[in-house]
Amino acid sequence: TCQFAARLITLTVHSALDAVGFLAAVTAELAAVGISVNAVSAFHHDHLFVPEQRAEEALAVLRRMSDQARR
Repeated sequence: TCQFAARLITLTVHSALDAVGFLAAVTAELAAVGISVNAVSAFHHDHLFVPEQRAEEALAVLRRMSDQARR
């Protein structure tokens, strides 16, 4: 049986491997709107597993963060 129906979101930001706080900032923004996340860091990208029914909302949060970072 399925324990956690999730959607995979891959963050294509190339951050330094020794950067501190990037995933913490992302997961804090998702937590602020009540979205749980399982984060997996990889060499070139980070991956987020979010609840399937909240995936579109999570993407909206991430897009907003990206837009704010570009300003």
